Amino acid sequence: MHAALALPSPVALAYIVAALLFIAAAAGLSRHETAVIGNIAGAVGMGVAVAAAVGLALTSHPGRGVVATAILIALALGIGAVIGMVLAGRVAMTGMPQLIAVLNGLVGLAAVLVGYNSYAAPDAMSRALGAFHLGEVFLGVLVGAVTFTGSVLAALKLSGKVPGRPLALPGRNLLNLGILLVSGALMIAFMLLPEHSPAAWACLGVMTLLALILGAHLVLAIGGGDMPVVVSIMNAYSGWASAFTGFMINNDLLIITGTLVGSSGAYLSYLMCQAMNRSFMSVLLGGFGTEGATASGASAPEGAIVEIDAASLARELQSARRVVITPGYGMAVAQAQYPVAVLTEMLRSQGVEVSFGIHPVAGRLPGHMNVLLAEAKVPYDLVLEMDEVNDDFSDVDVVLVIGANDTVNPAAEEPGSPIAGMPVLRVWEAGRVVVFKRSMATGYAGVANPLFFKENTAMLFGDAKSTVEDIIRALD
Repeated sequence: MHAALALPSPVALAYIVAALLFIAAAAGLSRHETAVIGNIAGAVGMGVAVAAAVGLALTSHPGRGVVATAILIALALGIGAVIGMVLAGRVAMTGMPQLIAVLNGLVGLAAVLVGYNSYAAPDAMSRALGAFHLGEVFLGVLVGAVTFTGSVLAALKLSGKVPGRPLALPGRNLLNLGILLVSGALMIAFMLLPEHSPAAWACLGVMTLLALILGAHLVLAIGGGDMPVVVSIMNAYSGWASAFTGFMINNDLLIITGTLVGSSGAYLSYLMCQAMNRSFMSVLLGGFGTEGATASGASAPEGAIVEIDAASLARELQSARRVVITPGYGMAVAQAQYPVAVLTEMLRSQGVEVSFGIHPVAGRLPGHMNVLLAEAKVPYDLVLEMDEVNDDFSDVDVVLVIGANDTVNPAAEEPGSPIAGMPVLRVWEAGRVVVFKRSMATGYAGVANPLFFKENTAMLFGDAKSTVEDIIRALD
Protein backbone atom coordinates (compact mmCIF):
# COMPACT_ATOMS: atom_id res chain seq x y z
CA MET A 1 0.00 0.00 0.00
CA HIS A 2 1.34 3.35 -0.99
CA ALA A 3 0.91 6.23 1.42
CA ALA A 4 -1.70 8.74 0.34
CA LEU A 5 -0.24 11.88 -1.16
CA ALA A 6 -0.95 14.86 1.10
CA LEU A 7 -2.47 17.76 -0.79
CA PRO A 8 -1.49 21.35 -0.01
CA SER A 9 -3.93 23.34 2.07
CA PRO A 10 -6.25 25.80 0.29
CA VAL A 11 -4.21 28.70 1.71
CA ALA A 12 -0.96 27.21 0.38
CA LEU A 13 -2.55 26.70 -3.04
CA ALA A 14 -3.79 30.28 -3.02
CA TYR A 15 -0.30 31.52 -2.14
CA ILE A 16 1.17 29.54 -5.04
CA VAL A 17 -1.39 31.01 -7.44
CA ALA A 18 -0.73 34.53 -6.14
CA ALA A 19 3.04 34.07 -6.45
CA LEU A 20 2.70 32.90 -10.05
CA LEU A 21 0.47 35.88 -10.84
CA PHE A 22 3.04 38.25 -9.32
CA ILE A 23 5.76 36.72 -11.48
CA ALA A 24 3.50 37.07 -14.53
CA ALA A 25 2.88 40.70 -13.57
CA ALA A 26 6.60 41.45 -13.43
CA ALA A 27 7.09 39.80 -16.82
CA GLY A 28 4.14 41.67 -18.33
CA LEU A 29 5.26 45.05 -17.03
CA SER A 30 8.62 44.66 -18.77
CA ARG A 31 7.04 45.52 -22.17
CA HIS A 32 4.69 48.25 -23.33
CA GLU A 33 2.48 45.86 -25.23
CA THR A 34 1.82 43.60 -22.23
CA ALA A 35 1.91 46.21 -19.44
CA VAL A 36 -1.88 46.34 -19.00
CA ILE A 37 -2.14 42.55 -18.75
CA GLY A 38 0.75 42.56 -16.31
CA ASN A 39 -0.97 45.16 -14.17
CA ILE A 40 -4.17 43.12 -14.13
CA ALA A 41 -2.26 39.97 -13.18
CA GLY A 42 -0.66 41.82 -10.27
CA ALA A 43 -4.02 43.14 -9.06
CA VAL A 44 -5.65 39.70 -9.26
CA GLY A 45 -2.67 38.16 -7.49
CA MET A 46 -2.96 40.67 -4.68
CA GLY A 47 -6.67 39.96 -4.39
CA VAL A 48 -6.00 36.24 -4.10
CA ALA A 49 -3.26 36.86 -1.52
CA VAL A 50 -5.48 39.09 0.63
CA ALA A 51 -8.37 36.62 0.46
CA ALA A 52 -6.07 33.78 1.49
CA ALA A 53 -4.58 35.79 4.35
CA VAL A 54 -8.05 36.74 5.60
CA GLY A 55 -9.19 33.12 5.43
CA LEU A 56 -6.11 31.97 7.35
CA ALA A 57 -6.66 34.62 10.03
CA LEU A 58 -10.31 33.67 10.51
CA THR A 59 -9.66 29.92 10.70
CA SER A 60 -6.86 30.52 13.21
CA HIS A 61 -9.29 32.09 15.72
CA PRO A 62 -12.13 29.58 16.28
CA GLY A 63 -15.12 30.29 18.46
CA ARG A 64 -16.05 33.77 19.53
CA GLY A 65 -12.57 35.03 18.62
CA VAL A 66 -13.43 34.77 14.93
CA VAL A 67 -15.99 37.58 15.25
CA ALA A 68 -13.52 40.03 16.75
CA THR A 69 -10.92 39.03 14.17
CA ALA A 70 -13.39 39.53 11.31
CA ILE A 71 -14.34 42.99 12.60
CA LEU A 72 -10.70 44.06 12.89
CA ILE A 73 -9.90 42.75 9.42
CA ALA A 74 -12.93 44.48 7.92
CA LEU A 75 -11.92 47.77 9.56
CA ALA A 76 -8.35 47.46 8.30
CA LEU A 77 -9.45 46.58 4.76
CA GLY A 78 -12.03 49.39 4.75
CA ILE A 79 -9.62 52.05 5.96
CA GLY A 80 -6.94 50.89 3.56
CA ALA A 81 -9.34 50.79 0.61
CA VAL A 82 -10.62 54.31 1.31
CA ILE A 83 -7.09 55.72 1.63
CA GLY A 84 -6.03 53.94 -1.57
CA MET A 85 -8.98 55.23 -3.58
CA VAL A 86 -8.51 58.79 -2.32
CA LEU A 87 -4.82 58.73 -3.22
CA ALA A 88 -5.52 57.22 -6.63
CA GLY A 89 -8.03 59.98 -7.34
CA ARG A 90 -5.95 62.88 -6.04
CA VAL A 91 -2.38 62.08 -7.02
CA ALA A 92 -1.53 63.26 -10.52
CA MET A 93 0.96 61.41 -12.70
CA THR A 94 3.53 64.06 -11.76
CA GLY A 95 3.18 63.00 -8.15
CA MET A 96 3.79 59.30 -8.79
CA PRO A 97 7.49 59.38 -7.77
CA GLN A 98 6.56 60.92 -4.41
CA LEU A 99 3.65 58.49 -3.95
CA ILE A 100 5.81 55.48 -4.66
CA ALA A 101 8.39 56.77 -2.17
CA VAL A 102 5.67 57.15 0.46
CA LEU A 103 4.34 53.63 -0.21
CA ASN A 104 7.87 52.24 0.12
CA GLY A 105 8.10 54.02 3.46
CA LEU A 106 4.85 52.48 4.66
CA VAL A 107 6.19 49.02 3.85
CA GLY A 108 9.26 49.82 5.96
CA LEU A 109 7.13 51.08 8.84
CA ALA A 110 5.01 47.91 8.65
CA ALA A 111 8.16 45.80 8.93
CA VAL A 112 9.20 47.72 12.05
CA LEU A 113 5.80 47.30 13.71
CA VAL A 114 5.55 43.61 12.79
CA GLY A 115 9.06 43.08 14.12
CA TYR A 116 8.22 44.57 17.50
CA ASN A 117 4.98 42.60 17.68
CA SER A 118 6.70 39.36 16.68
CA TYR A 119 9.27 39.88 19.40
CA ALA A 120 6.72 40.80 22.07
CA ALA A 121 4.30 37.97 21.26
CA PRO A 122 6.03 35.23 19.22
CA ASP A 123 4.04 32.27 17.99
CA ALA A 124 5.00 28.67 18.69
CA MET A 125 7.15 28.27 15.59
CA SER A 126 9.02 31.52 16.29
CA ARG A 127 9.72 30.43 19.87
CA ALA A 128 11.08 27.13 18.57
CA LEU A 129 13.52 28.94 16.29
CA GLY A 130 15.07 30.73 19.26
CA ALA A 131 18.04 32.95 18.38
CA PHE A 132 17.37 32.57 14.66
CA HIS A 133 14.00 34.27 15.08
CA LEU A 134 15.63 37.03 17.11
CA GLY A 135 18.00 37.64 14.21
CA GLU A 136 15.03 37.83 11.83
CA VAL A 137 13.34 40.39 14.05
CA PHE A 138 16.46 42.52 14.45
CA LEU A 139 17.32 42.61 10.74
CA GLY A 140 13.68 43.15 9.75
CA VAL A 141 13.38 46.15 12.04
CA LEU A 142 16.75 47.49 10.86
CA VAL A 143 15.90 47.33 7.16
CA GLY A 144 12.36 48.56 7.78
CA ALA A 145 13.49 51.61 9.76
CA VAL A 146 16.10 52.58 7.15
CA THR A 147 13.45 52.18 4.44
CA PHE A 148 10.90 54.26 6.33
CA THR A 149 12.90 57.43 6.97
CA GLY A 150 14.84 57.10 3.72
CA SER A 151 11.63 56.89 1.69
CA VAL A 152 9.98 59.77 3.57
CA LEU A 153 13.00 62.00 2.92
CA ALA A 154 13.03 60.91 -0.74
CA ALA A 155 9.36 61.91 -1.07
CA LEU A 156 10.05 65.29 0.55
CA LYS A 157 13.00 65.89 -1.77
CA LEU A 158 11.02 64.93 -4.87
CA SER A 159 8.19 67.26 -3.88
CA GLY A 160 10.59 70.13 -3.28
CA LYS A 161 9.82 70.39 0.44
CA VAL A 162 13.43 69.48 1.25
CA PRO A 163 16.27 70.99 -0.85
CA GLY A 164 17.70 68.69 -3.51
CA ARG A 165 21.32 69.57 -2.73
CA PRO A 166 23.27 66.87 -0.87
CA LEU A 167 23.89 67.31 2.85
CA ALA A 168 27.67 66.95 3.13
CA LEU A 169 28.34 66.42 6.82
CA PRO A 170 32.01 66.07 7.86
CA GLY A 171 32.90 62.40 8.01
CA ARG A 172 29.47 61.34 6.80
CA ASN A 173 30.73 58.00 5.47
CA LEU A 174 32.36 57.22 8.82
CA LEU A 175 29.08 58.15 10.50
CA ASN A 176 27.18 55.62 8.35
CA LEU A 177 29.81 52.95 8.94
CA GLY A 178 29.76 53.63 12.68
CA ILE A 179 25.97 53.17 12.82
CA LEU A 180 26.25 49.85 11.00
CA LEU A 181 29.02 48.61 13.30
CA VAL A 182 27.13 49.64 16.43
CA SER A 183 23.98 47.97 15.05
CA GLY A 184 25.95 44.77 14.46
CA ALA A 185 27.19 44.80 18.05
CA LEU A 186 23.67 45.44 19.32
CA MET A 187 22.39 42.51 17.27
CA ILE A 188 24.85 40.13 18.89
CA ALA A 189 23.89 41.40 22.34
CA PHE A 190 20.19 41.20 21.48
CA MET A 191 20.52 37.53 20.53
CA LEU A 192 22.57 36.62 23.62
CA LEU A 193 20.68 38.52 26.31
CA PRO A 194 17.70 36.93 28.08
CA GLU A 195 14.65 37.33 25.85
CA HIS A 196 12.35 40.24 26.75
CA SER A 197 14.76 41.52 29.36
CA PRO A 198 15.08 45.33 29.71
CA ALA A 199 18.57 45.15 28.24
CA ALA A 200 17.31 43.24 25.16
CA TRP A 201 14.50 45.74 24.63
CA ALA A 202 17.06 48.54 24.96
CA CYS A 203 19.24 46.97 22.25
CA LEU A 204 16.26 46.77 19.88
CA GLY A 205 15.14 50.32 20.67
CA VAL A 206 18.58 51.91 20.27
CA MET A 207 19.12 50.09 16.98
CA THR A 208 15.73 51.29 15.71
CA LEU A 209 16.63 54.89 16.50
CA LEU A 210 20.03 54.54 14.81
CA ALA A 211 18.44 52.92 11.75
CA LEU A 212 15.93 55.76 11.45
CA ILE A 213 18.82 58.25 11.55
CA LEU A 214 20.79 56.20 9.00
CA GLY A 215 17.89 56.09 6.53
CA ALA A 216 17.39 59.85 6.73
CA HIS A 217 21.10 60.62 6.46
CA LEU A 218 21.64 58.30 3.49
CA VAL A 219 19.02 60.16 1.42
CA LEU A 220 19.90 63.66 2.67
CA ALA A 221 23.48 63.07 1.49
CA ILE A 222 22.33 62.24 -2.06
CA GLY A 223 21.99 65.03 -4.63
CA GLY A 224 18.93 65.78 -6.73
CA GLY A 225 20.37 64.29 -9.91
CA ASP A 226 20.45 60.85 -8.33
CA MET A 227 16.96 60.86 -6.81
CA PRO A 228 15.43 58.55 -9.47
CA VAL A 229 18.00 55.94 -8.46
CA VAL A 230 17.20 56.53 -4.79
CA VAL A 231 13.50 55.78 -5.37
CA SER A 232 14.51 52.51 -7.02
CA ILE A 233 16.89 51.66 -4.17
CA MET A 234 14.19 52.35 -1.57
CA ASN A 235 11.84 50.12 -3.56
CA ALA A 236 14.40 47.33 -3.25
CA TYR A 237 14.76 48.00 0.49
CA SER A 238 10.99 47.76 0.91
CA GLY A 239 11.08 44.38 -0.82
CA TRP A 240 13.72 43.04 1.54
CA ALA A 241 11.77 44.47 4.48
CA SER A 242 8.72 42.54 3.25
CA ALA A 243 10.77 39.36 2.96
CA PHE A 244 12.00 39.74 6.55
CA THR A 245 8.39 40.33 7.60
CA GLY A 246 7.46 37.07 5.93
CA PHE A 247 10.14 35.24 7.89
CA MET A 248 8.98 36.82 11.15
CA ILE A 249 5.35 35.76 10.73
CA ASN A 250 6.05 32.54 8.81
CA ASN A 251 4.30 33.72 5.63
CA ASP A 252 5.73 32.09 2.51
CA LEU A 253 4.00 34.48 0.11
CA LEU A 254 5.51 37.55 1.77
CA ILE A 255 8.93 35.94 1.51
CA ILE A 256 8.41 35.22 -2.21
CA THR A 257 6.97 38.61 -3.13
CA GLY A 258 9.45 40.50 -0.95
CA THR A 259 12.32 38.69 -2.63
CA LEU A 260 10.85 39.45 -6.06
CA VAL A 261 10.52 43.16 -5.26
CA GLY A 262 13.89 43.34 -3.56
CA SER A 263 15.84 41.59 -6.30
CA SER A 264 14.07 43.37 -9.17
CA GLY A 265 14.49 46.74 -7.43
CA ALA A 266 18.18 46.07 -6.87
CA TYR A 267 18.65 45.05 -10.51
CA LEU A 268 16.76 48.14 -11.73
CA SER A 269 18.96 50.31 -9.51
CA TYR A 270 22.03 48.66 -11.04
CA LEU A 271 20.74 49.25 -14.58
CA MET A 272 20.00 52.90 -13.80
CA CYS A 273 23.45 53.40 -12.30
CA GLN A 274 24.94 51.85 -15.43
CA ALA A 275 22.87 54.15 -17.64
CA MET A 276 24.07 57.18 -15.66
CA ASN A 277 27.69 55.99 -15.58
CA ARG A 278 27.51 55.82 -11.80
CA SER A 279 28.38 53.08 -9.34
CA PHE A 280 25.90 52.02 -6.70
CA MET A 281 28.26 53.10 -3.93
CA SER A 282 28.89 56.51 -5.55
CA VAL A 283 25.16 57.18 -5.40
CA LEU A 284 24.94 56.23 -1.73
CA LEU A 285 28.07 58.18 -0.82
CA GLY A 286 27.09 61.46 -2.49
CA GLY A 287 24.94 62.84 -5.29
CA PHE A 288 25.41 64.89 -8.41
CA GLY A 289 26.41 68.46 -7.64
CA THR A 290 24.81 71.12 -5.48
CA GLU A 291 22.07 73.57 -6.22
CA GLY A 292 23.26 76.45 -8.32
CA ALA A 293 26.91 75.52 -7.87
CA THR A 294 29.63 75.18 -10.43
CA ALA A 295 32.43 72.82 -9.60
CA SER A 296 36.02 73.94 -9.79
CA GLY A 297 37.35 73.48 -13.27
CA ALA A 298 33.92 73.82 -14.91
CA SER A 299 33.20 77.13 -16.60
CA ALA A 300 29.82 78.80 -16.24
CA PRO A 301 27.93 79.01 -19.56
CA GLU A 302 28.18 82.31 -21.36
CA GLY A 303 26.48 83.92 -24.32
CA ALA A 304 23.14 85.31 -25.41
CA ILE A 305 19.95 83.32 -25.69
CA VAL A 306 17.74 83.34 -28.77
CA GLU A 307 13.97 83.22 -28.36
CA ILE A 308 11.44 81.81 -30.81
CA ASP A 309 7.66 81.97 -30.94
CA ALA A 310 5.16 79.23 -31.67
CA ALA A 311 4.33 80.39 -35.18
CA SER A 312 7.98 80.47 -36.25
CA LEU A 313 8.60 77.05 -34.78
CA ALA A 314 5.54 75.67 -36.57
CA ARG A 315 7.02 76.75 -39.90
CA GLU A 316 10.34 75.11 -39.06
CA LEU A 317 8.59 71.87 -38.11
CA GLN A 318 6.60 71.80 -41.35
CA SER A 319 9.79 72.07 -43.40
CA ALA A 320 11.68 69.51 -41.31
CA ARG A 321 12.37 66.00 -42.48
CA ARG A 322 13.01 64.43 -39.07
CA VAL A 323 11.98 65.64 -35.60
CA VAL A 324 12.90 64.15 -32.23
CA ILE A 325 11.07 65.09 -29.02
CA THR A 326 12.92 64.68 -25.71
CA PRO A 327 10.48 65.09 -22.81
CA GLY A 328 11.27 65.67 -19.14
CA TYR A 329 9.63 66.34 -15.82
CA GLY A 330 8.39 69.76 -17.02
CA MET A 331 6.16 68.02 -19.57
CA ALA A 332 4.66 65.94 -16.77
CA VAL A 333 4.04 68.98 -14.59
CA ALA A 334 2.30 70.84 -17.43
CA GLN A 335 0.30 67.73 -18.49
CA ALA A 336 1.56 68.47 -21.99
CA GLN A 337 1.69 64.84 -23.13
CA TYR A 338 -1.78 65.07 -24.69
CA PRO A 339 -1.12 68.06 -26.99
CA VAL A 340 2.33 66.59 -27.71
CA ALA A 341 0.60 63.44 -28.95
CA VAL A 342 -1.67 65.57 -31.16
CA LEU A 343 1.34 67.51 -32.49
CA THR A 344 3.10 64.24 -33.26
CA GLU A 345 0.15 62.93 -35.25
CA MET A 346 -0.21 66.21 -37.18
CA LEU A 347 3.46 66.26 -38.17
CA ARG A 348 3.41 62.60 -39.20
CA SER A 349 0.32 63.24 -41.35
CA GLN A 350 2.34 65.93 -43.15
CA GLY A 351 5.18 63.52 -43.91
CA VAL A 352 7.52 64.48 -41.05
CA GLU A 353 9.31 61.61 -39.30
CA VAL A 354 8.75 62.01 -35.55
CA SER A 355 10.18 59.99 -32.67
CA PHE A 356 10.84 60.40 -28.96
CA GLY A 357 14.16 60.13 -27.14
CA ILE A 358 13.76 58.99 -23.53
CA HIS A 359 16.54 59.27 -20.96
CA PRO A 360 16.59 56.43 -18.38
CA VAL A 361 15.90 58.81 -15.47
CA ALA A 362 13.69 61.37 -17.21
CA GLY A 363 10.81 62.36 -14.96
CA ARG A 364 12.41 61.46 -11.60
CA LEU A 365 11.17 57.90 -11.85
CA PRO A 366 12.17 54.95 -14.07
CA GLY A 367 9.73 54.71 -16.96
CA HIS A 368 7.83 57.87 -15.96
CA MET A 369 7.98 59.41 -19.44
CA ASN A 370 7.05 56.13 -21.10
CA VAL A 371 3.92 55.92 -18.96
CA LEU A 372 2.94 59.52 -19.74
CA LEU A 373 3.30 58.98 -23.48
CA ALA A 374 1.42 55.68 -23.35
CA GLU A 375 -1.32 57.48 -21.42
CA ALA A 376 -1.58 59.95 -24.32
CA LYS A 377 -1.75 57.08 -26.87
CA VAL A 378 1.61 57.81 -28.49
CA PRO A 379 2.51 54.71 -30.59
CA TYR A 380 5.02 52.49 -28.79
CA ASP A 381 7.31 52.21 -31.80
CA LEU A 382 7.97 55.96 -31.76
CA VAL A 383 9.33 55.91 -28.20
CA LEU A 384 13.08 55.19 -28.25
CA GLU A 385 15.54 54.80 -25.41
CA MET A 386 18.59 57.03 -25.12
CA ASP A 387 20.97 54.45 -26.60
CA GLU A 388 18.68 53.96 -29.60
CA VAL A 389 18.61 57.61 -30.58
CA ASN A 390 21.83 59.17 -29.30
CA ASP A 391 23.97 58.34 -32.33
CA ASP A 392 21.40 59.73 -34.78
CA PHE A 393 21.03 63.34 -33.60
CA SER A 394 23.38 64.60 -36.30
CA ASP A 395 20.78 63.41 -38.82
CA VAL A 396 17.89 65.20 -37.05
CA ASP A 397 16.56 68.51 -38.32
CA VAL A 398 14.75 69.72 -35.19
CA VAL A 399 14.83 68.54 -31.58
CA LEU A 400 12.09 69.68 -29.22
CA VAL A 401 13.28 69.60 -25.61
CA ILE A 402 10.02 69.75 -23.65
CA GLY A 403 10.56 70.25 -19.95
CA ALA A 404 13.91 68.45 -19.81
CA ASN A 405 17.11 69.95 -18.43
CA ASP A 406 19.67 67.74 -16.71
CA THR A 407 19.15 64.87 -19.17
CA VAL A 408 20.21 67.10 -22.12
CA ASN A 409 22.97 69.04 -20.38
CA PRO A 410 26.25 69.05 -22.35
CA ALA A 411 28.07 69.99 -19.14
CA ALA A 412 28.04 66.25 -18.40
CA GLU A 413 30.80 65.89 -21.00
CA GLU A 414 32.99 68.60 -19.41
CA PRO A 415 35.70 67.45 -16.95
CA GLY A 416 35.17 69.14 -13.60
CA SER A 417 31.43 69.55 -14.01
CA PRO A 418 29.31 68.39 -11.05
CA ILE A 419 27.56 65.96 -13.42
CA ALA A 420 30.66 64.92 -15.37
CA GLY A 421 30.29 61.38 -16.69
CA MET A 422 26.49 61.27 -16.58
CA PRO A 423 25.24 60.02 -19.98
CA VAL A 424 22.89 62.55 -21.59
CA LEU A 425 20.91 62.91 -24.79
CA ARG A 426 23.26 64.72 -27.20
CA VAL A 427 20.54 66.92 -28.65
CA TRP A 428 22.98 69.74 -29.46
CA GLU A 429 24.29 67.65 -32.38
CA ALA A 430 21.01 68.20 -34.26
CA GLY A 431 20.57 70.95 -36.82
CA ARG A 432 18.15 72.87 -34.59
CA VAL A 433 17.25 72.61 -30.90
CA VAL A 434 14.21 74.30 -29.37
CA VAL A 435 13.97 74.20 -25.56
CA PHE A 436 10.53 74.57 -23.94
CA LYS A 437 10.98 76.10 -20.48
CA ARG A 438 9.22 78.42 -18.08
CA SER A 439 12.46 80.20 -17.16
CA MET A 440 16.24 79.94 -17.30
CA ALA A 441 16.36 78.11 -13.95
CA THR A 442 18.63 75.12 -13.54
CA GLY A 443 17.32 71.57 -13.50
CA TYR A 444 16.73 69.34 -10.50
CA ALA A 445 20.46 68.62 -10.13
CA GLY A 446 21.08 72.37 -9.80
CA VAL A 447 23.67 72.52 -12.61
CA ALA A 448 23.64 75.34 -15.20
CA ASN A 449 22.97 74.18 -18.79
CA PRO A 450 25.23 75.48 -21.62
CA LEU A 451 22.75 74.09 -24.16
CA PHE A 452 20.62 77.21 -23.80
CA PHE A 453 23.42 79.39 -25.18
CA LYS A 454 24.48 77.31 -28.18
CA GLU A 455 24.16 78.85 -31.65
CA ASN A 456 21.67 76.25 -32.88
CA THR A 457 19.44 76.54 -29.79
CA ALA A 458 16.31 78.65 -29.41
CA MET A 459 14.23 79.08 -26.26
CA LEU A 460 10.42 78.92 -26.23
CA PHE A 461 9.33 80.24 -22.84
CA GLY A 462 5.99 79.52 -21.22
CA ASP A 463 3.82 76.67 -20.02
CA ALA A 464 4.64 73.57 -22.08
CA LYS A 465 1.01 72.61 -22.66
CA SER A 466 0.00 76.11 -23.79
CA THR A 467 2.98 76.53 -26.12
CA VAL A 468 2.43 73.14 -27.76
CA GLU A 469 -1.24 74.04 -28.26
CA ASP A 470 -0.13 77.33 -29.88
CA ILE A 471 2.05 75.36 -32.28
CA ILE A 472 -0.86 73.07 -33.15
CA ARG A 473 -3.04 76.08 -33.94
CA ALA A 474 -0.29 77.54 -36.13
CA LEU A 475 -0.04 74.26 -38.05
CA ASP A 476 -3.77 74.17 -38.88
